[in-house]
Amino acid sequence: MIPIFICYAKCTTCQKAKKWLEAHDIAFEERPIKEQHPTADELRDWQKISGLPVRKFFNTSGMLYREMELTKKLPGMTEEEMLALLATDGMLVKRPLLIAGNKVLVGFQEKEWEKTLK
Repeated sequence: MIPIFICYAKCTTCQKAKKWLEAHDIAFEERPIKEQHPTADELRDWQKISGLPVRKFFNTSGMLYREMELTKKLPGMTEEEMLALLATDGMLVKRPLLIAGNKVLVGFQEKEWEKTLK
C-alpha cells in the first residue's frame, strides 16, 4: 500500500518532509490538507493507530488555532468534540501526516520517520 502524505504546499515543514521522502525513494500519494481535509472518521482511525492523544493532532502553532483560542477551549472538550472540530478545517490539523498502513506519523521528526519507515 502506498503511503498517503497529507500536507500543505506552503508549509516549510511539509516541504522538508516531502524532500525527505523523495530522497529516500519512498513512493507516496500526496493529498492537500486544505482542499481535502481529513474527516472525523479518518482522524479517529489515525488517532487510534498512532496511540497519540487527539490533542497531538492540532496545529497549535497555526493562526486559526490561536484565533479560535483553542488553548482555552480544548481542555473542556471531549475527544469526539475535538475530532469533529479538527474535521471542519484542514488548517487546524498538525501537518504533515503520513498514513502508511498501520503506521501514522504526525508532524515531521526526521529520526522518527527514519526509524518508522526504514
